Amino acid sequence: MLRAEGGEVCGLFVNPNIHPYQEYRRRWDTLAQYAGQMGLSVIREETYPLEAFLRQVAFREQERCRHCYTLRLTQTARIARDRGYDAFTTTLLYSRFQKHALIRSVAEEAAGSEGVPFLYRDFRPGWSEGVRLSREIGMYRQQYCGCIYSERERFHSPHG
Repeated sequence: MLRAEGGEVCGLFVNPNIHPYQEYRRRWDTLAQYAGQMGLSVIREETYPLEAFLRQVAFREQERCRHCYTLRLTQTARIARDRGYDAFTTTLLYSRFQKHALIRSVAEEAAGSEGVPFLYRDFRPGWSEGVRLSREIGMYRQQYCGCIYSERERFHSPHG
């Protein structure tokens, strides 16, 4: 969508929330393969800073999404600023399962604190088409948001 609007796009993989590490690697490998096919450059943290995520959400699990979004979107805004990009946005706005209004609010706060504009777009109208295309090309599709809490919510049954 952004390329169709004439934008130059660079991806960024900032996901200290993803657990376990094998899931983190699988998502990175999927993105790297897709980016190669699409001619998309992608920046990735060289470390797996799970501890940073855990420190933000420990004892604040009910607000974990806000803290996770803040951690990731502030880092995104900082990288965009440091590298001289005109703006930043997030693929979190593509998911029907994410907290869209909260993402927008946190991203606008990060934009203000880091001094780089946040480019808001509601990418959800492309959800069904994206699912269809990803299945056609055999892309790995994650089954939960990424954090240990969302993994538990997705797979743990309290009754067995």
